[in-house]
Amino acid sequence: MLTGTEVKSLREGRANLRDAYAAFDRGELYLIGVHISPYAQGNIFNHDPLRNRKLLLHKHELKRLVGKIQRTGYTLVPTKLYFRDGRVKVEVALARGKALYDKREALAKKDAQREMERALRARERGPHSRA
Repeated sequence: MLTGTEVKSLREGRANLRDAYAAFDRGELYLIGVHISPYAQGNIFNHDPLRNRKLLLHKHELKRLVGKIQRTGYTLVPTKLYFRDGRVKVEVALARGKALYDKREALAKKDAQREMERALRARERGPHSRA
């Protein structure tokens, strides 16, 4: 459910889906963390850019998504916002978060890469140069 200024802002392409996800609350699905910039010509009727937005779904679609989300570690992530027949549609994907050991492994690789680059830079400068 969107306000008029949100739709106008979306038509200008002013939306950010980074850090956004969908969650259930009291049997309804909400889009959380989507940033839709305020409409430039909007006045006192402008919207809050980070408000939670209710997704309108058929009952059978809701039930199907609830079943998939109830499995541990899964979440719904919006991947795309688009217009179809004058209405804004959201494409959501079922995603699984990283396990704790995967996160540690990724951090270790990142640190090792940073150390290698630092050593290469120090080597290129030579033994007598000052940092």
